[in-house]
Amino acid sequence: MNSKKLKKNETAYIEKFATMAAQTLFFKLEKEQQAAIRGHAYHYRLTFQELKGLCEMVCDFSAWDESLPMLPTSDNITQAKDEFIAQIKQRWLQLKNRPIDYSNSSPLAPIPTNKVILTEQEFSRTIMGRCPVASLKTSCCNLLTLDAVERCAFGCSYCSIQSFYNDKNEIIFDRDFKNKLAALELDPHTIYHIGTGQSSDSLLWGNRGGILEALIEFAHQHPNVILEFKSKSSNIDFLLKSNYPPNIICTWSLNPQIIIDNEEHLTAPLKERLTAAHAISSRNRLVGFHFHPIIYYRGWEEDYSQLAEQIKHRFDPRLIAMISLGTLTYIRPVIQKIRANRVKTKLLQIPLEECAGKFSYPDETKIKIMRHLYSQFSEWHQQIFFYLCMENKNVWEKIFHYSYENNEIFETAMKKNYQKKITEIESVF
Repeated sequence: MNSKKLKKNETAYIEKFATMAAQTLFFKLEKEQQAAIRGHAYHYRLTFQELKGLCEMVCDFSAWDESLPMLPTSDNITQAKDEFIAQIKQRWLQLKNRPIDYSNSSPLAPIPTNKVILTEQEFSRTIMGRCPVASLKTSCCNLLTLDAVERCAFGCSYCSIQSFYNDKNEIIFDRDFKNKLAALELDPHTIYHIGTGQSSDSLLWGNRGGILEALIEFAHQHPNVILEFKSKSSNIDFLLKSNYPPNIICTWSLNPQIIIDNEEHLTAPLKERLTAAHAISSRNRLVGFHFHPIIYYRGWEEDYSQLAEQIKHRFDPRLIAMISLGTLTYIRPVIQKIRANRVKTKLLQIPLEECAGKFSYPDETKIKIMRHLYSQFSEWHQQIFFYLCMENKNVWEKIFHYSYENNEIFETAMKKNYQKKITEIESVF
């Protein structure tokens, strides 16, 4: 091939590379990483899929705080393309197939962001919806949702909320929430289970914009509604000053402190969450705990066992409505968002398997960690409603030795158990 034709081919690939790179995570990488990958792409004439996969793996190495395999930029590259790609992937797979280890480094810091902006708007959509990750392929409780706020100020690295909204650091309050809530038409003969922690944290904002005040009034007016506030906050001041009805259940998402330090940035420490929950239960109001997501890492068994012991030591099971168990579960847009945001997290450093359109641990790993945690509460199995979040029937059977035939039966069982607890509070406490 003559030099003129060679130069033309090189120019054509350079133009093609620019187009391909714009559709990958290439421009999210550090400048040095971009230079190295560009050099290899030109040399090997990487295809779009090869470039995309390479950029994703390099993003992961950075997120996991792991060293990158050497990416030489020398023009004298003698390694075959397949061998080069295999070398990078082998290192990537080695890391994914060993337990996450947080013990040898300082806590992973979140990527700095601009200060969040709090605004008020009137939402054009209805405030009532359904759990955004519900699926007929996994056992789902058919939770209804109320959205008063869009987005969250916490920085949990695994959060699915980040994939639902735009990239602006804007947290939006529905200025017409109280009126919309009052206008909801509910069947007084139907039991509703409604959560407020799907589009933002339920307690983080306190009564800003009159949110909690409106929800408490709503619960008073609709005793057939089981209203769940789910949180990683300790902001319960307004609730402690309020005479809210027993059909409001405050629940906390829990993890060992090492996970909070590394993956649940800006949230309340474990001690503060448990103290807040205890303060609520001390007023003879129901609380609940969500071990979700349970993380498989070096030391998980001892840490989750200790956490279970703390709960058993501090709480009366008669005042606990539920304990849920669930592992890391991603939808594809969340995975891409985590990589694009260059978040420092080890939570993509697991062997993800696709199941029911989502990505999570293999079933054998889920069963191992959730069975262990469930066993720590053996004396409470008959007193509290335990359930799995977003898991298939096989996992249910291996942990509980039963499963629900369909989501409607699961939903009915959950509501029946919660109602029983609410009635007991009203009659006993």
